[in-house]
Amino acid sequence: MEPKRLYRSVKNKVLCGVCGGIGEYLQVDPVMIRLIWVLLMLLQSWRHLFQSFMGFSLVGGSLVLYIIAAVIIPQAPKDETR
Repeated sequence: MEPKRLYRSVKNKVLCGVCGGIGEYLQVDPVMIRLIWVLLMLLQSWRHLFQSFMGFSLVGGSLVLYIIAAVIIPQAPKDETR
């Protein structure tokens, strides 16, 4: 049995396929992952906590984390049917 791997989605992508890939990996709707991502960006207490540790806003930090994930997570193979 082959181990489960995290890939950026090819078919469920809006920007780079990060949220779609996480949704496919966790076997949930990628829209739910996107909504959770946006809600975490908008929560005031989370924003304050993130800003105090990292020194920059949550929206900017979330974009940086998304870009890092897009670079680190490999794209799904084209021939793989998921």
